[in-house]
Amino acid sequence: MPHAPARARLTPRLRAAFVALLIAGTSGTTVAAGPADAGPAARPAGATPSGDASGLGRDTTQFKGVNWADPRDNFADDPVVLSGLSTSDTYAQTYTKASRVISAFRANLGANTVRLPINPYTVNGRYWKSYRGVIDAASDKGFKIILSYWEGTGPRKDGFIDDPATYWPMWNTVVKAYENDKRVYFEPMNEPHGYTDTEWADIAAKWLDTYRQVPRNRVFVSGAGYNDHVTSVCADPRLKGTYLSLHHYGFWKEYATYDQWVADLKVRIGDCANRTVADEFGSPMTTGFDYNRPAPDNNFVNYLQAVTDTFRELRMGSVYWPGLRTDDTYSLQTLTGDPARPWLATTNQSGADRLTWGWGRGKPVQP
Repeated sequence: MPHAPARARLTPRLRAAFVALLIAGTSGTTVAAGPADAGPAARPAGATPSGDASGLGRDTTQFKGVNWADPRDNFADDPVVLSGLSTSDTYAQTYTKASRVISAFRANLGANTVRLPINPYTVNGRYWKSYRGVIDAASDKGFKIILSYWEGTGPRKDGFIDDPATYWPMWNTVVKAYENDKRVYFEPMNEPHGYTDTEWADIAAKWLDTYRQVPRNRVFVSGAGYNDHVTSVCADPRLKGTYLSLHHYGFWKEYATYDQWVADLKVRIGDCANRTVADEFGSPMTTGFDYNRPAPDNNFVNYLQAVTDTFRELRMGSVYWPGLRTDDTYSLQTLTGDPARPWLATTNQSGADRLTWGWGRGKPVQP
């Protein structure tokens, strides 16, 4: 979730060098060997990548989900620990807790998808064995799981991959563990706003070429910037056949009308709605706003009604930010009950109604 523009920036020369290093890989880093090293141009002309656009379907409405987040907003220089979990939990304890949280997402909201953060500290370290309990529990419950890489915090929170030497081994491990689980989807980076549109497309293409064994219809390529537009990645033929992830937030404007929010969202999607999933969008849920009735003077009501109407109109999947994050006013769920066997309660029923309306269910806004 982009709370504020990044302050740290590399000079153009250093940025170009960093991107080249990332795309080329680093000495001593284990990446997929063989044809992947040849780069995208090595594919014969006219060849069709595995899992191409034909595997995406006519829309993305199959993704009806929420984000489950670390209280620190997923930006961390240590393992990400989802709200309600602990690094001291064993795999079995994590699996039990996650099973109940996932079941609550389904019972309370009708969700079938959860987006989860990963970083090298989580995957390359000791916590990975336990953290896999979340992914496994969600898959066993029949959920789709979107695994997205988050950068670190502090000076590392700059929209760049923190360290190629740990980034690629992280994905080696994750892909090896879940390439055969059709419910697991891979998102190479959350909000790559440090890169230009072209630089980001180059990195996404390198990811696809490195992990050719992953069908493209199980990859989410983030929109450029703060995932705030998908038009550039949609137009890149190297990324054909992937889903595209879009982020869109009401706090990006101090005020806009309903119609202005609709127009703002549609220009960011272009003609790519059939590949796009809004895997972050959100609005205050613990402040008492009623999203089921018009309130033209309220920017957030205008926003949430506009985007959920648009998702429904364009038949786009959406993944709310956050379904669960401790102490976040946007959180649509809150933890209840025994911490060892948690359950969830809905913080704003009208917000939940708008979420499911966007998914193609429920009733329209009441006059």
